[in-house]
Amino acid sequence: MSDRELHCDTCEGVRPFETPPCADGHGVDCPELVCTGCGAAMLIATFTFPATRLATGTAHAPRRAA
Repeated sequence: MSDRELHCDTCEGVRPFETPPCADGHGVDCPELVCTGCGAAMLIATFTFPATRLATGTAHAPRRAA
């Protein structure tokens, strides 16, 4: 079990959260956390987004007629 201190909306303050036994096999990386004060559950989003590629150089200038 891992302990983290997070804000609990139900307790209205910072409380320790712990990972409950995970039936999905995540172990300590389980995205579900439970407040040790009131038992409120929290789900942590654990996904990432790929970085977007930014264009370099000058802004698009209008093309000139030849």
